[in-house]
Amino acid sequence: MAKDLLFEIGLEEMPARFIRGAMEQLSDRTVKWLDEHLIQHGEVAVYATPRRLAVLVKDVAEKQEDVHEEVKGPSRKIALDENGQWSKAALGFARSQGADPEQFTFKELGGTEYVYVSKSRTGVETSSIIAGGLSEILHAMNFPKNMRWGSYDFKFVRPIRWLVALFGNQVVDIEIAGVKSGNVTRGHRFLGGEIEIGQPADYVEALRKGHVVADVGERQEMILQQINSLAKEQGWNISVKEDLLEEVLFLVETPTVLYGTFEESFLHIPQEVLITSMREHQRYFPVLNDAGELLPYFVTVRNGNADHIEVIAKGNEKVLRARLSDAKFFYEEDQKLAIKDALSKLESIVFHEELGTVGDKVRRIRRNAEKLVIELGTDTGTAEAVNRTAEICKFDLVTQMVYEFPELQGVMGEDYARKAGESDAVAKAIFEHYQPRFAGDAVPASEVGSIVSIADKIDTIVGCFSIGIVPTGSQDPYGLRRQAAGIVQIILEHKLSLTLPALFGIALETHQHFHDLKRSKEEILKDLTDFFGLRIKKTLSDHVRYDVVDAVISAGYDDVVSVMARGETLMAAVNNQDDFKTTVESFGRVSNLAMKASSEKVRSDLLNEPAETQLYEAWKSLTNEYNEALGQRDAVKALQLISSLKGDITLFFDNVMVMAEDETIRANRLALLKAIDEDLSIFADFSKLVWA
Repeated sequence: MAKDLLFEIGLEEMPARFIRGAMEQLSDRTVKWLDEHLIQHGEVAVYATPRRLAVLVKDVAEKQEDVHEEVKGPSRKIALDENGQWSKAALGFARSQGADPEQFTFKELGGTEYVYVSKSRTGVETSSIIAGGLSEILHAMNFPKNMRWGSYDFKFVRPIRWLVALFGNQVVDIEIAGVKSGNVTRGHRFLGGEIEIGQPADYVEALRKGHVVADVGERQEMILQQINSLAKEQGWNISVKEDLLEEVLFLVETPTVLYGTFEESFLHIPQEVLITSMREHQRYFPVLNDAGELLPYFVTVRNGNADHIEVIAKGNEKVLRARLSDAKFFYEEDQKLAIKDALSKLESIVFHEELGTVGDKVRRIRRNAEKLVIELGTDTGTAEAVNRTAEICKFDLVTQMVYEFPELQGVMGEDYARKAGESDAVAKAIFEHYQPRFAGDAVPASEVGSIVSIADKIDTIVGCFSIGIVPTGSQDPYGLRRQAAGIVQIILEHKLSLTLPALFGIALETHQHFHDLKRSKEEILKDLTDFFGLRIKKTLSDHVRYDVVDAVISAGYDDVVSVMARGETLMAAVNNQDDFKTTVESFGRVSNLAMKASSEKVRSDLLNEPAETQLYEAWKSLTNEYNEALGQRDAVKALQLISSLKGDITLFFDNVMVMAEDETIRANRLALLKAIDEDLSIFADFSKLVWA
């Protein structure tokens, strides 16, 4: 027989951002406890609202499984002494298992006999241990922030106000922080009251009658359905960001979608400002037209029913009007601040106590950008725009708008720069230099924005590495992994002729120019190389197979564009397995013998077999073209050229005795193979490829 199990924790309203993780914890810890205690069970469902976390487990066995096991002890040789009596080791094993030596049996395992003792344990009734289990599950839960209440030492995310614990139709008696369990839950804070739960299966429907939609998926579907209906009815595009939807989902128990309006006069403010104010401060969804332009409406979700919805809408409009009035004030005040005055204020903002102020950082960005312009060979007009952008790219950090909404840095910089008369190229690049801001974000579209973005990001990375701040494990407080990945993306997107050693050299020289390095240059370079190697490997892994990634990374990744081209080209070749596999096998024969070479130089006058002469001439004829193709990042052509040696390599091994008796001839043949192998290894380490 089996019964359903329900455990609900009723709380003061939890922070929305904690709830998804709490659901996963509650499910995982419940399943783990049941499994560890050998209690069979069926489906596990988790429910959550701002005021409750609940788990419902179907078909929980009324009794633990009986356990029958054989425990292995010492070998016969150790278990018996020379007189055939039980040894101390055997007697100690018996005590540890609560057994009598007379219960011992011998069984062979791997050619050796061992002592075994059979043990049986009858499972106990689930009802006798489930209370302790539920208490253990609740106490094991953890949150980013906890609190105490009353006089209790117990800590939880928010004060617990009620507990429901039912096994079948029987209450499981537990007490946590003075709250005793029962079979009474609570409905919506304002629309529902206390609700008696007869048995676990009644839980969801009982709450529904109390104006609570406990199922998270159902609640989300209700919100989206109402939003979509409103959009269709009004002819709107309602912008629903996943993170905002997730937050709203865990702010309500009974969702009702409504809309309100605001004055069109606010629309002269950049729409990013209005949208940010709506989303971040009010948890509203903005309304757009088909062109993506903001309309003077907003959509929000009420925690309740549709009663007096017009009054609720008016209240929301009043609150938003105050927020937008503040934004309008900030926007207008900011435009009174001259860019040169804003720049002087950067000298008082600390970037890092060991790396100076934001003003110091701007000077380093400018120096990096100047050197990148030279490295990339940009034209004069671009160079001038880069220099101006680098000089003013951080000026908006001192504005009231960015102080209020930090996520608008760059957005406001672009807008204010245009209004101050800066060129389109500079204004656009001020916004772009923060890109990509997050995984999946666009990279800067312009060359100016790309150069300043790289100059900024590499300054932060090298600066942090120079003072010993290197990401470890999950710790990356300065977002260095994201910034390194951004640099890799920009280089790849624009196919920039910028190698990592050149980039590292520029940033290190800049830091050395302005302050002493706290670590040796060699240590910093090693850490930077390894760090970027992992970012490149991750980027490659999104496009090609793991063994192909290893193969091309092993050949070097100084040139990011080249390593990506080699990876994609090699992946395409590997997919044509039958033909390319034999080519790689021939490369492998070359590499295996090349390791035995002692001479660096191939002497053509010592080539006395037609097949070795043919291989030598074939290799020499393509070397320059091969290196030129690699230099131009034409990986397809480069691979075609070295693959064309396959026939000559096969002919060589079929007709030439590499390990000739004559030491000079042998050394020359090995030198030839080594020279070819060195060219192969510039493209990839083909030995790392895995074949099905």
